[in-house]
Amino acid sequence: MATLVYINSRNGLAKNSLEAVTYAKKLGSDVMVVTAGNADEAMLATLGEYGASKVMVDRSVATDDSQQLTRLITTAAEAVGADTIIFSHDFVAKAVAPRLSVRLKAGLISGAIDLPSGDSVKVNVFSGKAFGNVKISAGKKIISLLPNSIQPEGGGSACSVEDFNGNVGDSRIKLLETKKPEGEIPLPEAELVVSAGRGLKGPENWGMVEDLATVLGAATACSRPVADIGWRPHHEHVGQTGVAIRPNLYIAAGISGAIQHLAGVNGSKVIVVINTDGEAPFFKAADYGILGDAFEVLPRLTEAVKKFKASN
Repeated sequence: MATLVYINSRNGLAKNSLEAVTYAKKLGSDVMVVTAGNADEAMLATLGEYGASKVMVDRSVATDDSQQLTRLITTAAEAVGADTIIFSHDFVAKAVAPRLSVRLKAGLISGAIDLPSGDSVKVNVFSGKAFGNVKISAGKKIISLLPNSIQPEGGGSACSVEDFNGNVGDSRIKLLETKKPEGEIPLPEAELVVSAGRGLKGPENWGMVEDLATVLGAATACSRPVADIGWRPHHEHVGQTGVAIRPNLYIAAGISGAIQHLAGVNGSKVIVVINTDGEAPFFKAADYGILGDAFEVLPRLTEAVKKFKASN
């Protein structure tokens, strides 16, 4: 039996796609990849370096229509005899994996953070406050992998890329416009994130956040109140109702750390909190806490990073 991986390749190969292919390879069976759109064939062939044996492309699917993608993945799974289907845990997985589970009568685990141990898979529960081991008893399995749970592992060689007819039918969705941030590191893919909240007192002070992010090569983020009042764009909002992230380093300045915010960032490997309020709940979740004024701490951190880079 084979393992089938769905990747979203419309904007290139994101890190979470490489993670999903690596994860599938570690399961020990033959890895097939299915995708949609008009991605470059040479780019898709590089998935072989991470463990894929073949990439199947249906170029007739022009949008992220969950019904079309469900039909595409169903057809691909039947064509290769897949008993396991892997997604990255993104907006596509959230829309498609449940539909696919019903159609294929497969067990579904959303948000896996580790490889299976026996017949169970480790996941976050209670907004990341605890872990659970979920057992799938169905013969077919669908697993969506939380980004940054494992590191992509290359070293293989390019694989074949073939056109594939997923028999998806016509779409009932009409795409009017696509907007995406230009020149920024997408938050779900960022390994380093610098974030700030209302403690910065106004949008005119965000330069110090961007300066630190620039020298670190990090993405910028914000709390929900900051996005709601228009200081920062909504795509930078991290938290339970925004973007959930799992970077290697999350620096939060002037954010109190309400439970809704923590739910979106507590999967971070290292959390650094900067706040003048020693009672801020964020300090309880932090690996490192700096009790101080962000207006003083952020510029000093930026200069320290510059000096470190200059001497190394």
